[in-house]
Amino acid sequence: MDVKQHSQLDSFITKDGSTIREFLSHRNSGIRNQSLAEARVPPGIRTQSHYHPASEEIYYILSGEAQMFLDGEMRLVGPGDAIAIPPGRIHSIENVGATELIFLCCCAPGYEHEDTILVS
Repeated sequence: MDVKQHSQLDSFITKDGSTIREFLSHRNSGIRNQSLAEARVPPGIRTQSHYHPASEEIYYILSGEAQMFLDGEMRLVGPGDAIAIPPGRIHSIENVGATELIFLCCCAPGYEHEDTILVS
């Protein structure tokens, strides 16, 4: 049984600039077709616009307030909001609150740096 504890996970910076703790993926569990990670973005910071040719994503906001940008649309999001990000769609998220933005990222197939294409 694969059970991962947040406090035992190392964080890393993704290509878009967010800090990630990967809970479950092919790198650390029996999971093969998806990944689950926690992302954190400090107040006033926007991740770099990017897209994933292969992966679809779901962002689930745990805490904080943000502006979500997806293919030219913008929407305010907060705790309890889930955002669908289909493959190939340019997206970024900006923390517009006074506290750290924390959200879950579910990717299928699982997250890979090589599947992140940065855009200007």
